Amino acid sequence: MFVANPGKNLIIDVDGKKYARYPVKTRLVTEEDKDYVSFVKEYVSNVLEDGDVVFVSEKIISIMQGRSHRIEKIKPTKLAMFLSKLVQKRQGGIGLGMPETMQLAIEEVGIFRILLAALLAGLTKPFGIKGVFYMVAGDQARAVDGPCEYTIPPYNKCAVRGPLNPDRVAEEIAGELKAPTAIVDINDWGANILGLSQSYKYDRQVLLKSLKDNPLGQCGESTPIGILRKAKD
Repeated sequence: MFVANPGKNLIIDVDGKKYARYPVKTRLVTEEDKDYVSFVKEYVSNVLEDGDVVFVSEKIISIMQGRSHRIEKIKPTKLAMFLSKLVQKRQGGIGLGMPETMQLAIEEVGIFRILLAALLAGLTKPFGIKGVFYMVAGDQARAVDGPCEYTIPPYNKCAVRGPLNPDRVAEEIAGELKAPTAIVDINDWGANILGLSQSYKYDRQVLLKSLKDNPLGQCGESTPIGILRKAKD
């Protein structure tokens, strides 16, 4: 029933315990899909088992919240243009390394916080300390996604902000599914949990370790939802 995405494994070992990560294929999400609870339920309700955890890509939640923006409609300031040049580029993802995505980050967390993050990142860089910028700028800056050629159209020409109130979104979905739910920002460089249900709780660290290799994939897999389940011996 479930098939691993190319280059990914269904099973992962976390602290001596084995977990299965099942990617769930869906149709293309658009801004017309306002009801994220019904959307997730549509694809997982018939396959959920007791003890399962549902994890949902933050990007589809953001799209349904109307937080996807065509690049040509974003007007970066001179500050965004300057700061984006300081961002270290990495293969396969633009991050905040373009003026348009940096502008969205500034609008999300404020000029002061972005400037403080950039200053501290610059001061600590000579000592080989990495990740300071996002530690200070926070999850909302980290969650800004830029356009990538491998992303499914039309989102290969869009920048997407992180979702609003991800904890509340996770709670709403969990309440309908009666299962722990997480809103996650994962890629081939790591995993970050933006929202986690509280009425249906799950160990955050186990979840992070279980998703660290990005089982949902990085390209056009169309699997924005996943199910975490303890693997049977």
